[in-house]
Formats: sequence, structure tokens, C-alpha cells
Amino acid sequence: MAITIGLIRASLPSYFPDRHGVFSDAVAMLEPFVDALGARLVVAPEIPMDGRAAQKAVDHCLAEGAEFLLLLHGGFTMGDVARQIAVAGVPMGVWATPEPGHEGDIQLNNFVSLNMSMSIARGVRDLARAPVQWYFGAPGDPALQSRLGQTIRALSARAALRTARIGVVGGLAPTFYNMDVSSNALKAGLGVDVDHIDIHRMTAGMAAANDDTVAEEVARMAAAADIRGVSGKQMALTARAALALRAIARDGDYDALAVSDWPALQEEPGMHPGAAFSWLEEVDNLPVASEGDVLGAVTQLAVSAVTGRVGCLLDMTSPDLDADRILMWHGGGGPLYMAKQRPAWINHPMIGRGTEAGPCFGAIADYQFTEGPATILRVARDGQALFALEAAVHGAPESGFTGCRGWVGSFAVPASDNRLTARDVVTTVMEHGLEHHFVLVPGRWARAFEEFAAWSALERLGPIRAHDGLPD
Repeated sequence: MAITIGLIRASLPSYFPDRHGVFSDAVAMLEPFVDALGARLVVAPEIPMDGRAAQKAVDHCLAEGAEFLLLLHGGFTMGDVARQIAVAGVPMGVWATPEPGHEGDIQLNNFVSLNMSMSIARGVRDLARAPVQWYFGAPGDPALQSRLGQTIRALSARAALRTARIGVVGGLAPTFYNMDVSSNALKAGLGVDVDHIDIHRMTAGMAAANDDTVAEEVARMAAAADIRGVSGKQMALTARAALALRAIARDGDYDALAVSDWPALQEEPGMHPGAAFSWLEEVDNLPVASEGDVLGAVTQLAVSAVTGRVGCLLDMTSPDLDADRILMWHGGGGPLYMAKQRPAWINHPMIGRGTEAGPCFGAIADYQFTEGPATILRVARDGQALFALEAAVHGAPESGFTGCRGWVGSFAVPASDNRLTARDVVTTVMEHGLEHHFVLVPGRWARAFEEFAAWSALERLGPIRAHDGLPD
């Protein structure tokens, strides 16, 4: 979802902002910059010099759909301008550019104005629930652009969730009480709508799929990954599941799905839809959370808004504490782009295991993650909290369990760059009582998600160091 940024240029009467190109250079940078991030820029036409004019600028930006007001100090600005923008309650940033020189008469004096605006904002709004971000730098400054880009990504996630619709197909997996979520709390906090769908809509859609369409979908899946040991019947059921879920998402205008992939689907029609989840995440960029995990789907939507790609929903499966690493794994879906080598479609290794028929109930994707930096995330506690951690996928002598997986280490807290051990991470997960699905996405994104949490008034679940005894 594209967000709209409202730029309000401000200064006392002075020819210095024009002489030094403060406003023109800023707009020239912002227009292509925000467009590249999928956002839109609107510029208030007048330069306010008092509170009344500031309100007109605010009204103009809000009428254009602005969800973020950026106050640019071109020169020194009186405090009533900043105060009037701050009381609007809309997410707000304040930007000042450096002085063009440091000798003779001061030209702009807008860092002092930035300082004043930030302290005024603190007095008129609750910064815990309605933060204000500050920016200092010239339009071409990479550090400024990085900071502003992080804000736009964070606010894009906030905006995406405020209009998001999640379809829950078949409900929560049996006894997964930790993934139960209050739809009222989720709606009140993040704005997400949850719609429950009988699983028979999925199975009916599977049965109704056209045979030629199913064959075409199987052929597309075979072109993307090797089919290893999966019967033609099961691949056809997988394609039917993907087609049925795609239709449910389209017809219900759902941004993500949470599907109860067991045990009902093993009884009828006799399959597991993990590969269908992978396929929809890969080709449709549609998050599909297994086991009816609504907050897993919410986390995936936030990941998609910030990074542009769906991550992989995983269990924190097997800590190797002595080697300071944790195996992240799941036997369900995961997008194929994360694979280190060409992935494969294989029979689900667990469902049917130990029976006479053996493991033959539907396909899943099988691959190891590409090595490199990664971020681990979970929106938790009815959408009221966020856990975010930076890490890296490492190679290891053991490949990990069959499914989507990778060994993860080099953990760090984004806010402080403090390194964590695998023992610290396990302690954190256990003592915060975090739900057992996490989203892993390539790249270092934790700071953007921390900012998303701040704009969304989420509690940030910080690290808990390994220790003996009971939790505090």
C-alpha cells in the first residue's frame, strides 16, 4: 500500500532558504526518493509563518491523504508552526539541513529551530503513542536518506496493517492455544480485520478446479523446483489447493491467509498443502500462515510491506547451544527465492510417517536457506508487541531437517548492536512466552521494524540474558 507524505516547508521571512536552495533541493530529492519506496509526496503550497497558516498546510496535506507530515525547516521557524503540526496527532517528522558555511553571518539557523520544534512537540503530544522523528542532513546525505527511508518503510507497514484483511481458513490448529488471538484487540491496535472461512470452501474449490488449469499449475511448479517422489495425484492436489486458496484470497480481498493445514485436510481430500503455501508466497507474494496462525500472517504482512518480499514462517526448532546456533525450520510452506540451491517438492516427511502408507500426504518445499544476514520477527500478544532480532544464516556440517531450514547465529539486538548468544535468544523466547512461529527474512531490517513498532505503539520485547533460576 502506497503511503502519502505531506511536506510542509517553513521559515520566517528570509531570502536565505531560496539563495541556498533548501526547499527546491529537498523537493527535487524527495520526489524520486519516495517514489522508489512506493510512496507519494504532496507539498503544501504555502510556507507557513504562524500557527494559523500551519493549520492550513496541515489541512491541505490531510485532504491529499497524507499519513506522515514532514516539517522542513528552511530557516528559523517560530514555535507555533511546529506546535500546530504536532497537535494534529498524525505521524510527524522534523527536518533541518546544515548551514551552508560556518563563518560570517549565520544563514539559516534551522538546527536551533529543529531543536525547538522537537521540544515543543514533546509538550503537546504523547510521544509514547504518537512519536516524532527528527532528521538532520542535506538532501544528498546518504545517512539522511537512510534514516528517512527507514521511516517510510516503517510507516508503510503500519499503513498496510491498518487496512489489512486476513482470511482464516479452517481455524486454529487443535490445541495451539498460544496462537489464539483476540480479533477485537487486533482490530483496535493495528486495524487488522480477521474473517473466518469454513475449510469446506477450500475443499470445494479444490474439487471444482478445471483439470487443464490444474495441469498447467503443476507444470509451472515443476519448472520452479524438482519433483522428488511426489505422486502425480498429490501434485495435482497441491495445485488444486493453491488454486482454491488463490480464489479465496481474491474473492474475499484478503491480503493474507492463515490456514489450518492439519488434520482435516489429511482426512479429506487426503493431502497436506505446504507446497501450495510455498507456491502462493513465491508467485503471488501472498502470505499463507500454517496452522491458522493469524499473528504469523500479520508478521508476514509487515515483512512484505517493509522488504517487498514474503519471509519464511518457521519454528525455532533445535538449539545447538554449544555451537552457538539455532536451527530454524518448518515442514510447511516457505517461498522458493530463499533457497540456497534449486529447491524440490517432496512428500511431507512427518504426516503418515510410521503408518503402512508411509509419508505420502501432500508435498512441501525442501531447501536450505541462502547464507547471509537475516532478520527474525514476531508480532505477538494480540498484535500489541513486537520481537525483532538480527542474525545470520550460516553453513554447518549438518544440513538440518527436511523442509525449509537454516542454521542461524550471530544474533544481535538492533537498537544497541549488542551481540547475543543462542542461550540468550532461547531465554528471551521462553521467558517472553513468544508464540512458536517466527518469520525469517533475508537482510538487516530489525531497525525498520523497531521503528514500525514505535509508530504503532507496540511494546518492544527486548532481550533477556541467559541466567539461572526463575524468570523475573
